[in-house]
Amino acid sequence: MPSRRNLLIAAIATGAIAFASTGSALAQKKYDTGATDTEIKIGNIMPYSGPASAYGVIGKTEAAYFNKINAEGGINGRKINFISYDDSYSPPKAVEQARKLVESDEVLLIFNPLGTPSNSAIEKYMNAKKVPQLFVATGATKWDEPKEFPWTMGWQPSYQSEARIYAKYLIKTKPDAKIGVLYQNDDFGKDYLKGLKDGLGAKSSMIVAEEGYETSEPSIDGHIVKLKASGADVFISITTPKFAAQAIKKLAEMNWTPLHIVSNVSSSVGGVLKPAGFENSQGILSASYGKDAADPQWNSDPGMKKFFEFLAKYAPDANKLDSSVAYGYSAAQTMVKVLQMCGDDLTRANVMKQAASLKSFSTDLALPGITINTSATDFAPIKQLQMMRFKGEKWELFGDIISSELSN
Repeated sequence: MPSRRNLLIAAIATGAIAFASTGSALAQKKYDTGATDTEIKIGNIMPYSGPASAYGVIGKTEAAYFNKINAEGGINGRKINFISYDDSYSPPKAVEQARKLVESDEVLLIFNPLGTPSNSAIEKYMNAKKVPQLFVATGATKWDEPKEFPWTMGWQPSYQSEARIYAKYLIKTKPDAKIGVLYQNDDFGKDYLKGLKDGLGAKSSMIVAEEGYETSEPSIDGHIVKLKASGADVFISITTPKFAAQAIKKLAEMNWTPLHIVSNVSSSVGGVLKPAGFENSQGILSASYGKDAADPQWNSDPGMKKFFEFLAKYAPDANKLDSSVAYGYSAAQTMVKVLQMCGDDLTRANVMKQAASLKSFSTDLALPGITINTSATDFAPIKQLQMMRFKGEKWELFGDIISSELSN
């Protein structure tokens, strides 16, 4: 039988070990501004008004997804406090909102702020403050510059990569094409245009006309008239949703039927093609990295089922045919994955470290074979796309999954 003295020593030793273990666990918790034992404060900037307001549903979907996560217990026991502001797609307003989120609201990070002009305007500020500007909602190529801007990371495939895929498709299937390009006259449009010309290479003379428009213009009809007059038989629409829909309608009105390619950011069935008229949208080409909720082939897909269940419970008013809704869902899912990986080290540096450590992560709505991969030298999470053609009331995928890394 052990003596009382030995029992006492054993009890003290057990208590000391338990205390040391608890103390160690407490010591491992690391927080920066915006994170506590109970909360993770995330900032966001969206164009809920203005010329790109069609994208506002992305922020609303993300808010709904974080509500779902909170209802399920949060992330490692912490609830997400999602603070989203409107910048009206205005760079000066974006700067104002970024400062408010960082300096007044004291968020841990700014997640998925939308728009190339807006993100360009806040990039230097965010990096100077060493606050993550994470998974920005724009495909500009410059978000993959970890050496110069280590606190800024993209999410979707780059615009240049996407445009190079269209260029290769045209060279292969329509080598004598006369291309007319409508592009938004800002960093967004110019990035696509550069990718298109780089992809065409020695055949860039296939572009016979370029028309840049300003987001302040109420209509782009005049630009369409000029492009038709150029003799172009291929029309590439590098536009945001409002103007993409206008272009589709105008082409139909003029009875102009060129091969029509629309950028992925404006390929939404519910947000662009349906408003423009399904009858006017037949045969349009684009490229995608996500499943189309309008396509019945995904109805029994486990990921799509989860998406529909989410919409029914947390976003019943959302339009499931709007690809921006799917985009918000997938981006938020990626953000949650990173925060889960952070564990109890919710410092801004660790958030970026984990965001740069994603390996073969697939969202519920990613096309089969498309995964998210990052590293300390690679801030471009999604690098694959598949061509698609609009038929009836949905997109039909064709060809193979194309890696943008191989399309340089």
